Amino acid sequence: MLKRKLARAGLFANGVVFLIATVNGRNDQLHVDSAVVGVDPIVRQLQAFDSSFTDLGDFPSDILANAPKIRLSPNVAKFVKDYNRRNDEALQSIKDRSASHFVMMDSIFIKYHLPVELKYLAVVESELNDKAHSRVGAVGPWQLMPSTARDLALKVRGKYDERRSYSKSTVAAAKYLKDLYGQFGDWLLVIAAYNSGPGKVLYAMKKSGSHNFWAIQKYLPAETRGHVKRFIATHYFFEGDGGVTTLTKKETLAYKNLLTEYFARQRESIEKDKLTGTDVTIATDANPQK
Repeated sequence: MLKRKLARAGLFANGVVFLIATVNGRNDQLHVDSAVVGVDPIVRQLQAFDSSFTDLGDFPSDILANAPKIRLSPNVAKFVKDYNRRNDEALQSIKDRSASHFVMMDSIFIKYHLPVELKYLAVVESELNDKAHSRVGAVGPWQLMPSTARDLALKVRGKYDERRSYSKSTVAAAKYLKDLYGQFGDWLLVIAAYNSGPGKVLYAMKKSGSHNFWAIQKYLPAETRGHVKRFIATHYFFEGDGGVTTLTKKETLAYKNLLTEYFARQRESIEKDKLTGTDVTIATDANPQK
């Protein structure tokens, strides 16, 4: 639940690196895989769509950079543009202080085999504020309720509240998000369920007869509809593009097929160039995303 700045805008709210964060007066130490920092963001994003994209590092950087882009759904395009324009200053402020938190979150999400872009959910939830506290009792950067936190093995006892620990609460959020994805298999539905609970999402799916977020959204609470859209907008602000967590399952499969076709053409072109002894060229034909 975004508060403060965004609320005023009328919106709801194998080396090792050691990160030290002060939480509730304690030093919160976490081991972070240094390989996380060095992954090419383009490769990381593409590999999120299909584990078969494991050898993308073999491609020249220009071929990677020219891979098909994700089309922003018309259902949310205007919202993303308006949201990021109105909240540019607040989001930039969060971005300026997010580096150490994001490195830690990336490492945890990779450990749990989750898209690292899920970290932007914590921006929407709390502006990355470990002291964030909602009117219904959600606390910390991931805005976990007491019962949910305890179910996820966090200690919540009086003033001692592990929901305020950046690393421990991120581990808990990763477990919860992984469970939700196992239930829904669609990241937009997961984001919706994180906000409203899986019960309301299942109800909306039953009422609409669909598993597509854009088809079921009218049966969801207004806060949940906005929550998913704010997550998509925040993702675009930080990444400059969409990703596996901003698409429906159907959109993800279509984009994965597009990538598969694109890289198959590139390999064919590279092999042809090797045989003829010419410089590598980019096969850009039939690329509907450009």
